[in-house]
Amino acid sequence: MDISAKLVKELRDKTGAGLMDCKKALVETNGDIDLAVDWLREKGIAKAAKKSSRIAAEGSCEVKVSGDVAVIFELNCETDFVAKNDKFQVLVNKIADHLLKVQPATSEDALASIIDGKPLQELLLEQVSTIGENLTFRRYELVNKTAAQTFGAYIHMAGKIASLAIINGDNAEVAKDVAMHVAASSPKYVSQEEISEEFIAHEREVLTKEALNENAESDKPKPENIIIKMVEGRLNKNMKEICLLNQPFVKNPDETVEQYVKSKGVSVALFKRLAVGEGVEKKEENFADEVMRQVG
Repeated sequence: MDISAKLVKELRDKTGAGLMDCKKALVETNGDIDLAVDWLREKGIAKAAKKSSRIAAEGSCEVKVSGDVAVIFELNCETDFVAKNDKFQVLVNKIADHLLKVQPATSEDALASIIDGKPLQELLLEQVSTIGENLTFRRYELVNKTAAQTFGAYIHMAGKIASLAIINGDNAEVAKDVAMHVAASSPKYVSQEEISEEFIAHEREVLTKEALNENAESDKPKPENIIIKMVEGRLNKNMKEICLLNQPFVKNPDETVEQYVKSKGVSVALFKRLAVGEGVEKKEENFADEVMRQVG
């Protein structure tokens, strides 16, 4: 049956569901818009769509390893109350097992992959109706290692932070230690060699302006050559702080991570780190409101 764009728009306006879902509903119901509304409701899509504009900044990060493959991702919900719920945690684990099995390359591929006979995106929409909050699947990565490397995975505070490390060598304990350090210290790079010239130039510019402003307000202004040295000193300090290998090892601050892994005869290849809600604008809520929403 030929479904007009006008009819699709009308159904979308009524339900808030996506265009493709609306078209599918109308095809399934032979263009009967009332039946299409019911179809969307039965599938949980209409109800889910109404929640889709609500901010999902809580949730759980997950990392899971199988052989030479690992997956790391974030599944968001709206409240910490739901994030700690057994249903939500079961869903996170189910998705992790599924992703390890099918190994999609991107988030888009992951959402389109078939789980329980339907795309993951559709499963999530159904779960919105069951769980009662908007859900968002984001920041997924598939990570591979070689046979000569070792994975280390670490989950902190029941999924508030998830980290993954790969070391060159065979030492699972060290790999786990590196992943734990990554979770605790949030490095941005493995080493300074990874930092782009553009990033360094930007940092130097910011630090120079900061130093010049300080100097202008000082009772004893410093000469230009001293300002340049001061800026370079601060820049080097900042670069070391954001590099994994230069950071004091979290389990023994008297040595750097680089010194620790070298002492064990291995080296760090890469790391990944996710923390719940990074980059998502959060709503301010109090616990009483959160509880009442769950029982309402």
